[in-house]
Amino acid sequence: MKDFEAELAALRAQIKVQREPLPRPPADPDLVVHERDLIWYEPADNPARLAPVLGTPIRSFELFLQEFAPGGSSDMQRHHHEAVHYVLAGHGYSEIGDGRHDWAQGDFVCVPPMMWHRHYNGSATEPVRMLIIENSKILEALGMNFRDSVGLLTWDELRQKLGGEA
Repeated sequence: MKDFEAELAALRAQIKVQREPLPRPPADPDLVVHERDLIWYEPADNPARLAPVLGTPIRSFELFLQEFAPGGSSDMQRHHHEAVHYVLAGHGYSEIGDGRHDWAQGDFVCVPPMMWHRHYNGSATEPVRMLIIENSKILEALGMNFRDSVGLLTWDELRQKLGGEA
């Protein structure tokens, strides 16, 4: 049998917090995440390196640094969340839906929900670095986030694979 008293106490505590005026101060007063503390990893299905910005009090969106090797790219993917990629260094282009979109340092690349997209480094000698801001956390909290990848397919290859329905 469940401990309903504990669940009720937790619910009451949550409601009490919700009644505090906004903005609510974070529990952890350290609001700076240093780049030197980020942990880079290479996802199995994506040739780009990613460094999630962890340990923040932010609950509705996620932050990542993303890096593409010279001549490299991301995977072709889509997801329920919106994403903005701010180009910190380098230049290249993105396939978003059936369009090609060129970008360079200082540009913002906006990816709408459920649009197939892939980002390409336009340099054979220099890496590309982007800051990704996505509203995936809030969708995840609602049980609504979804990510899909088809690996290193180009837009034309994806469209052919899906029989023109991409």
